[in-house]
Amino acid sequence: MNPIQTRSEHDLLGNRDVPADAYYGVHTLRAIENFPITGTPISVYPELIHALAAIKQAAALTNHDLGLLDKPRADAIISACEEIRAGALHKQFVVDVIQGGAGTSTNMNANEVIANRALEICGFNKGEYGQLHPNEHVNMGQSTNDVYPTALKLAGYMGVQSLIAAMQVLRDAFGDKAREFADVLKMGRTQLQDAVPMTVGQEFSTYEEMLGEDIARLREASLLICEINLGATAIGTGINAHPDYAALVRQRLAEITGIPVLTAPNLVEATQDCGAFVQLSGVLKRVAVKLSKVCNDLRLLSSGPRAGLGEINLPPMQAGSSIMPGKVNPVIPEVVNQIAFEVIGNDLTISFAAEAGQLQLNAFEPIIAHSLFKSVTHLRAGCLTLAERCVRGITVNREALRRSVENSIGLVTALNPYIGYENATRIAQEALLTGGSVYELVLQHGLLSKSQLDEILQPDVLTRPRQPISLSR
Repeated sequence: MNPIQTRSEHDLLGNRDVPADAYYGVHTLRAIENFPITGTPISVYPELIHALAAIKQAAALTNHDLGLLDKPRADAIISACEEIRAGALHKQFVVDVIQGGAGTSTNMNANEVIANRALEICGFNKGEYGQLHPNEHVNMGQSTNDVYPTALKLAGYMGVQSLIAAMQVLRDAFGDKAREFADVLKMGRTQLQDAVPMTVGQEFSTYEEMLGEDIARLREASLLICEINLGATAIGTGINAHPDYAALVRQRLAEITGIPVLTAPNLVEATQDCGAFVQLSGVLKRVAVKLSKVCNDLRLLSSGPRAGLGEINLPPMQAGSSIMPGKVNPVIPEVVNQIAFEVIGNDLTISFAAEAGQLQLNAFEPIIAHSLFKSVTHLRAGCLTLAERCVRGITVNREALRRSVENSIGLVTALNPYIGYENATRIAQEALLTGGSVYELVLQHGLLSKSQLDEILQPDVLTRPRQPISLSR
């Protein structure tokens, strides 16, 4: 077996051999060794890699504009960043998603990969840092403390836009079902007890509206993470950056990404504050809680097929039991419920991590990033899965729903304007005692004719505010 080819690199701790074909360098190598935590590299979040490359590209353009970085080096760095933003070299971003050092290992992983690719573009070998250096040139005018949080915000913004698109797909699916079932009458329930009639269309329209509201809240929260601290360098004072750097790099970054980034008015505050992440996570928790409630409803409404509510039918996705033949479970709502539980837990993690920051920096942004990106990524997948593999295939049991309305004690509330409170109370009591149908009892007592009763039991009469109709005789 041929020995692994290596190249020697050094840092303040000494020399180390790095795999010769690796684009990362010694700092990344030490991070791989120091943080064998999850086994999940940062490349699992491509938006983060795109964001890091966009920041380094904007910095190179800015430093060249300011006369601080010569054109050959600037052009090589820019080309390397463009390649990464196009999807190249993502597997070289290998540090663990959970890491110490406030994100320094992520920033250095990016600096080293970009530097070594830029060296190749210039005709040099990887590791020839005398020609183009990860810190001196790729990281010029920057610090992890402004690069990393800016990258998290850019990646978060991109992820939220993708989540919003997925939520819109689910919203449209519920909207389609609301219109399909607009004429299907059923009994509404409060506290799991019969309430008053409604339509299945109204029930599904609430899910459509709920998603619309949460999309609006996400758009609001995404604007908060457009405020960045790039140019702050170490603690927000801008040390080692050109006086014009912050304004120019923000402009370049906006041009590259299309994201309406703004430089924070107080960079010292912005470098230590994680409030925008807490706010966004809170909105994601809101989405998760409400989405989980919807899935609870779908599971309950489809319970059965014989001994449950059995009002709707979820499309069968897989056999539900290894011992009970013919059993089919609501597996798609169940998986979305579990995503919601995870998002709620992620929100707590983000809250603790944001609170734990000290003085001029929060060292725990890596766990904030990992938790936030998991929430966004999994919610997006959950919304698409729920729409395509569940909601679009839902059917209703029309006749069973009609019978439940006619038999429900709650029907007397709808009949009260026509037969009077005393008669309605008497019918309700008799129905409870005998198990009889409210519909049949009203007919037996001659309170209404069948044609009159059927006229009342129309969805447009029972399910919206209106004056009592004038019954035909």
